[in-house]
Amino acid sequence: MTAMELNAQIWRDMAEIADSESLMKQLAKYLKKLVAKKTDPTLMTKEAFFAKLDKAERQMERGEYSVMLPGEDLTTHLKRLGYDI
Repeated sequence: MTAMELNAQIWRDMAEIADSESLMKQLAKYLKKLVAKKTDPTLMTKEAFFAKLDKAERQMERGEYSVMLPGEDLTTHLKRLGYDI
């Protein structure tokens, strides 16, 4: 199915439910979730999350990590690591 055909199908389906307020509310709720998934860069799959944890664990095993010093705030810590804040 081409993008144009898919677009037409979606509009036909929406026309079918347009007269039902409850269905339109469900659709609006679902569309918000879809948009959030597209625009939220922090969302990830379970697999991606655990892959990040595994990577961080390997980095720690190699000594590739930084520790905040006692009394150090996050801004100072990031500056010490070379981030321009």
